[in-house]
Amino acid sequence: MRIPQSKPPGVGVEGIGRPAGPPPLRWRVRLMMGALALGGAALLGKALYLQMDQGDFLRDEGAARHVGIVSSHAPRGVIRDRHGTALAMSTAIESVWADPREAVHARDRWPELAAALGLDPSALDGKLGSERHFVYLRRHVNPELAARALALALPGVYSRREFRRYYPEGEVVAHVVGFTDIDGAGQEGVELTYDSMLRGVPGAKQVIRDRLGRSVEDVQNVRSPEPGRDVHLTIDLRVQSLAYRALKAAVARHQAASGSVVVVDARTGEIHAMVNQPSYNPNDPTKRNGPATRNRAVTDVFEPGSTVKPFAVMAALEAGVVRPQSVVETSPGYLKLGRNVVRDRRDLGPLDVATVIKLSSNVGVSRIILDTPPERFWETYRGAGFGSVSESGAVGESSGVLKRSRRFGKFERATLSYGYGLAVTAVQLARAYTIFANDGERLDLRLVRDGPGADAPAPAARRVMSEGTAREVLAMLETVVEARDGTGRRARVRGYRVAGKTGTSRKAIAGGYAERRYLALFAGLAPVSDPRFVVAVVIDDPRGKKYYGGEVAAPVFRTVVADALRLNAVPPDSSTTPPRNAAAENYALVRDSRG
Repeated sequence: MRIPQSKPPGVGVEGIGRPAGPPPLRWRVRLMMGALALGGAALLGKALYLQMDQGDFLRDEGAARHVGIVSSHAPRGVIRDRHGTALAMSTAIESVWADPREAVHARDRWPELAAALGLDPSALDGKLGSERHFVYLRRHVNPELAARALALALPGVYSRREFRRYYPEGEVVAHVVGFTDIDGAGQEGVELTYDSMLRGVPGAKQVIRDRLGRSVEDVQNVRSPEPGRDVHLTIDLRVQSLAYRALKAAVARHQAASGSVVVVDARTGEIHAMVNQPSYNPNDPTKRNGPATRNRAVTDVFEPGSTVKPFAVMAALEAGVVRPQSVVETSPGYLKLGRNVVRDRRDLGPLDVATVIKLSSNVGVSRIILDTPPERFWETYRGAGFGSVSESGAVGESSGVLKRSRRFGKFERATLSYGYGLAVTAVQLARAYTIFANDGERLDLRLVRDGPGADAPAPAARRVMSEGTAREVLAMLETVVEARDGTGRRARVRGYRVAGKTGTSRKAIAGGYAERRYLALFAGLAPVSDPRFVVAVVIDDPRGKKYYGGEVAAPVFRTVVADALRLNAVPPDSSTTPPRNAAAENYALVRDSRG
C-alpha cells in the first residue's frame, strides 16, 4: 500500500523547489512610475520658471488675444436754421461687416447670408473671398436687417453702430447745407466748410473677446465719444422755403435753364435765404452729382446788365459831374463810339439823371460815365464789392471779374456803365445793394450765426459813398418800381415802398453773345423808409415769350420780399392798402410740395 505524500511548504503546483512569497514588481511598472515622476518634476519646474520669470509677458499676451480696444462713433453736429429748426441731423444706423479669414470656415452658408442681407451671392463671394481682415458687407442698414444677418451665427460676421446723415428739408436747403459721404465727411456746402466743427471725436472702450473675436464683456471706458458741435445758420427756413417755391415756379413758367435768389437782412448782412434751381435731394446718393449740386448763387458769374447802372450814376454824382436834375441827351437813341454803337430800345430824347435810371437808358448812362474820371468809376465798382468774394462762408464762392480802369477805352467804359465787361455772382449783387439800404455803407454778408469766429465782433461796414448820394440814388431806384412807366413796376408790393433795378443782359458765349438768349435780373430792397431786406433775383436763359428782367425776375422779387416782410412783421410804410397775410398758407403749401 502506497502512502500519499503531502506538498512540502513553499512548493507550488506548477513547480517544485520555488521559494514561497509575493510576486516581484515588473520592470515596466518601475519604468512608468519613474517617467511620471520625472515628467511631474519637469512640469513643476516649468511652471515655477514661467510664473517667476515670464509672468508679466504671458499676462500681456493673454490680454492681447482676449482684451481689445473698440472704437465708438460720435454723432455729427446738427445744422440748424436761425430759429433752431434742424436742417441736417445724424440718425443711428447699423453696418454689417466681416472678417473673411473667419467667415471662410462657413463658406457653405454664404448663400443664406446673402439672402439675409439682400445681396447677390456672387457679390458676397467677392467680398468674403478677399485677403483683408475687415470688409463691409452692407452699410447703413436698418437694425432689423442687421439682426437677421447676425442671427445666422456665422463665424466672422458682425455689425457696428454708425450714423447716417438725414436732411429733413430735402432740396429746399440742399445747396446751402450740402451733404456728407458715407463715412460722414462733408462734401459740399456748410457740411464741407464747417466739417471740422461738425465732426465728433470717436470714443474708445476696452472689451473682452471670445475665441471668435466677438465682444462679450466691457472692461472699461477709455474715452467717451464727443458729439460734434451744432452749427446755426442765418437762414430762415420760412423765407428759404417761400423763395424756393417762387423761384421754382418762375423757372418752370419761363422755361429757364436755371435761377437763383438771395435774401439779405439789410441791417446785419445775414443771409435769410439762398436758393437755386435746379436743385437735388441730398438724401438720395444717386442724385448728389452733376450741375444740380452747384450753389449757383455763389459759383456762377454773369454780366449784370442794367442792375449796375445805379453804381455808375453814383460814381458820377460823387465826382460832381452831374446832379439828379441834370439833363442828358439820349437822342437819336444810339451813341457811336469809334466803330461801336451803344443803343437804347427807342429814342428817349433828353432825360434827367433820375429818369435815365427809371427808363434804363444805355445811351444816357454811357454819356454820364464818359464824363466821369475812370479811376473814380473803377473805385466805385470796387467799393461795391465787384471783383471780390463776399466772405459769406458759402463754399466755392467766385470773386467775379473786374478789370483795372487804366485799360478802359471809351467803349469799354460805356459798356461797363450798363453791365457788360464785368462778371458778378448773385450774392455779390445782393451785397452791393446793401449800400443803398445803409446810407452808403456796404455790409459784409454772413451765412453762419454760430461757428468759428462767430463770437468775434462783426466787421465794420465799409463806406462806399456819401449818405447824401446814397439817398439820391435810392430815390431814383424807387421811381423804377413805383412810377407808372418804370421798368420795375412788377416788383411793387402793396403796402410797402420798394426800390430796385431791372436788368436784361445777353448771354456771353465763345466769340461773342448768343442771339435771343438772356439773363433776366432784378435787385432791390424794401421798405424804402427803413430798409429791412435786400433781394437779388437771377433767371438764366428764359425761353418763353418774356425775357426782360422787369417781366421775369421782378415778379419773383415781389413774391419773395412781400412774404419776407410779413413773416417778420415789418410794418407797412405806404398808404396803399396791404393785402391779407397769406404767408402762413404759402409756407404750408411749400412744405407739402417739397421733393
